[in-house]
Amino acid sequence: MLAEDQWWFNLATQKVEQGLGAPNVERLGPYETEAEAAGVLDRMHARNEAWDREEHDSNIARDDAE
Repeated sequence: MLAEDQWWFNLATQKVEQGLGAPNVERLGPYETEAEAAGVLDRMHARNEAWDREEHDSNIARDDAE
């Protein structure tokens, strides 16, 4: 896939953009579709919540074992 065909989520503007644009340090991607780029923050939040739950459960299990 060519760079100009890829999609990115710009963290500074909170908008999806296509192709070469803002420096990569300011954006997430690349993604193959606009929809995939647009949903990146929702996926990140869901993963973080899942990791937080796993860590919490792991801490409880460790505390119970002590």
